[in-house]
Amino acid sequence: MFEPLYTAEEMLAAEAGHDVDELMERAGRAVAEFVLEEWDENESITIVCGGGNNGGDGRVAARVLREEERDVRIVDAKPDDEEKDLGSPGVIVDALFGTGFTGKPRPRAARLIEQINAANVDVVAVDVPSGVDASTGEVAGAVVKAVATVTFHREKVGLYVAPGAFSSGEIDVVDIGLADGETSHAKVTPEILDEIPLRFASDTKYSAGSVLVVGGSPGLTGAACLAARAAFRADAGYVAVAAPRESLPVLESQLLEAVKRPLEDVWDAAERARALALGPGLGRSEESKALVRRLLEETDLPAVVDADALWELEPFLRSAPTVLTPHSGELARLLGVESAWVDAHRLEAAHRAIERFDCVVLLKGEGTIVAAPGECVLVCPGFPSLATAGTGDVLTGVIGSFLAKGMDARLATAAAATAHSEAAAEAPQRAGLIASDVIEMLPYVLG
Repeated sequence: MFEPLYTAEEMLAAEAGHDVDELMERAGRAVAEFVLEEWDENESITIVCGGGNNGGDGRVAARVLREEERDVRIVDAKPDDEEKDLGSPGVIVDALFGTGFTGKPRPRAARLIEQINAANVDVVAVDVPSGVDASTGEVAGAVVKAVATVTFHREKVGLYVAPGAFSSGEIDVVDIGLADGETSHAKVTPEILDEIPLRFASDTKYSAGSVLVVGGSPGLTGAACLAARAAFRADAGYVAVAAPRESLPVLESQLLEAVKRPLEDVWDAAERARALALGPGLGRSEESKALVRRLLEETDLPAVVDADALWELEPFLRSAPTVLTPHSGELARLLGVESAWVDAHRLEAAHRAIERFDCVVLLKGEGTIVAAPGECVLVCPGFPSLATAGTGDVLTGVIGSFLAKGMDARLATAAAATAHSEAAAEAPQRAGLIASDVIEMLPYVLG
């Protein structure tokens, strides 16, 4: 259900007490074997080696490749040449920086990274692409663009969190004889879907999961419809939508199964609900913001807060499970920073949101982050076709369904993000995927 992801510090702890040369031998040999398996014997190989253990791994790989009679050039990063001679390789092995790298490459190293990328050939990164912070995925300057990364012991956090994830390529994990230790991050596996309590024979429509969607202002009714339909397809037994009265005719024509209530009846509707889904198409008026706050502070229902309900949201007082699901722009507004900063510092941004709101935060994007106080998991890889209008409303409905079933908020959120991604992957459309396609595939990934 969860696979550990390591930070640089956690890798140091795992390696403590082991013979460094022996670990280097295993790692370098694994890199060589990967290259031997993936590239034709006629391809020449350039290995760019830094001064640390990562460079040592590269030199071991060079030795093994030469033993197999491959044409290998070693480029040492240490001499301060203006430009290195990379030769004319068919593949480059990036052994410049390892997991201990943080910050921005110095100008000499940055020039070398730019040379590697400009060679326009396949690049294999050793442990992490040079320029990526292994613990956070942050990229402060030049970064190697790898088609594959051979990483040791376990996958690193930075390989799955954007922007580092965009440079990692295919990830190949190699066992080098280390024992697992405690980690602060984990990757969600599809087995999490087995934890979802689907309907039992003894369930009623209410006990199977009763969700109240609050939203659907005029012109935005589609968002509420998508969330409601997704909640049903995610196995909720009862779904109601509370929307402005003038939206009800549209909702009546689009939603057959859901109960429709005018927004002024939201408190009565909440009495039948086991979870709230706040925000899809709600609008950003002062009245809407006040309603969101009242529902959060005056009900004890689990709640997922998305879209318009996040607009100018201030910290609230509640003990019931709560999930915020912002994209980078929405989170930037909540934190008072630029969205570009959130994109560059996704883990830090998620943790700042936890400190501010003291609840579960799902930060959408490549390497979806599900963070809770003291815990952080990643749902990865993402599915590019989900970058389309309405899929966030679908995710809100799925989270609402799982919360209504009584699942722990962090588990419900991670499971919903996984189901969301798996449903997109199972849809027959690879181009032109729309949010409704994801909804229709949910029963297939949950059944």
